[in-house]
Amino acid sequence: MQTTTMIEMRNITKIFRTEELETHALRGIDLEIEAGEYVSISGPSGCGKSSLLAILGLLDSPTEGSYVIDGRDASNLGVNARAVLRNEKIGFVFQAFNLIDELNVFDNVALPLRYRTPTPSAKDIERKVMSVLTDVDMAHRHKHKPNQLSGGQQQRIAIARGLVGNPSILLVDEPTGNLDSKNGDMVMDLLAQLNAQGTTICMVTHDPRYGDMAGRQLHLLDGQMLEAVAFAGAV
Repeated sequence: MQTTTMIEMRNITKIFRTEELETHALRGIDLEIEAGEYVSISGPSGCGKSSLLAILGLLDSPTEGSYVIDGRDASNLGVNARAVLRNEKIGFVFQAFNLIDELNVFDNVALPLRYRTPTPSAKDIERKVMSVLTDVDMAHRHKHKPNQLSGGQQQRIAIARGLVGNPSILLVDEPTGNLDSKNGDMVMDLLAQLNAQGTTICMVTHDPRYGDMAGRQLHLLDGQMLEAVAFAGAV
């Protein structure tokens, strides 16, 4: 069966420099993620997870190395070009939800579409937003404000916002960090369902129980990739 490489990183290095100090956050990272994969990245605090996620999400550029996402070379793009490509190719789900309290659920989910050029029509936005809200079983809450929802419901809205632009890959950063175990399990079950339907997911998590739900588990230590474990039977 032929697969499509969604993410390809080669020799990714990230160095933070000050006048007194040089910090090597990432050291020669090689990473490939295929379309439809579910990958988790774990490691102790300070291992480089945040730096790797920032580069994966086009929020930062590597000091050295190459990064290709869905066939597009993103290695040396400027800030504006990264923003355009990020909006086209990447969906985000954050630990802190990052919903805007003043906007209702519908408008929170619609935000990525309204930043696109050209902006989709109002009818197209409504169709796409209600479709992803239905996927996460939150269409009935589309007029509510975030502060009227539970933490688990807010994370479902955040997942819908990450999916609304039909991204090539969904980057998920500690999705259960602000949730109790019941809501955390519900969110993880939803991610598993989305992956089963074909969504490519790369998740950063400190929780080994949730990391084990991925089809492939990667480990970082001191800015280096240690090993990748494939789980038999994982989606």
